[in-house]
Amino acid sequence: MYQILVADDEKAIRDSLKIYLEEEGYRVLTCENGRQALQLLRSREIHLILLDVMMPEMDGLMTAREIRKFSAVPILFLTAKTQSTDKIMGLNAGADDYITKPFEPLEVLARVRSNLRRYTQLGSLPSAGGLAIGGLVIDDRAKEVTVDGEAVHLTPLEYNLLLFLAQHKGQVFSIPQIYEQVWREPFDGYEKKVVVHISHIREKIEINPREPRYLKAVWGLGYKMENL
Repeated sequence: MYQILVADDEKAIRDSLKIYLEEEGYRVLTCENGRQALQLLRSREIHLILLDVMMPEMDGLMTAREIRKFSAVPILFLTAKTQSTDKIMGLNAGADDYITKPFEPLEVLARVRSNLRRYTQLGSLPSAGGLAIGGLVIDDRAKEVTVDGEAVHLTPLEYNLLLFLAQHKGQVFSIPQIYEQVWREPFDGYEKKVVVHISHIREKIEINPREPRYLKAVWGLGYKMENL
């Protein structure tokens, strides 16, 4: 049974999310600030966290950055902010997805299911065995990535995105195509979600992310893994 952590300073939201999620068979833990969330993540097995952006003591952005130092657990931001810059800030802080308040229960459940599926079925894309592209090596059986012999630590979403492009090296994919293949759901029209995650991957695998060797942008068309 999957265990989900809900971190929000509003009791009504914590209680309503707990009801929705428990009705679907999930175990739910709740807390009211980022410090409590970090304590629970370090002491319990958590499969996904619903994290409010605006919380006292430690806000969601700071909490997400701390989580990413030790965990790849999916983070879904709960936010009342709808501006594109706010969404980008959330993704840059380490969030996998976001849900805008006020939210519909069905949307919450759909996003939870989608992100849990990616997290718990990391190898759900066709197995590549071992892929070597220049100094980049992806061992899909061990779910390990190295660059020039050095281990690279990716989140499950980053791993699946990198693996998908590596399995089709030299082929250009548009942002909607990447989203639908990796997120496994219809494209939601928000291109920055893909762009930010590609940026994160570049920071981890490229010597100079501004002049990438592996993960290339093809102007006006999309992205590809270079066929080295």
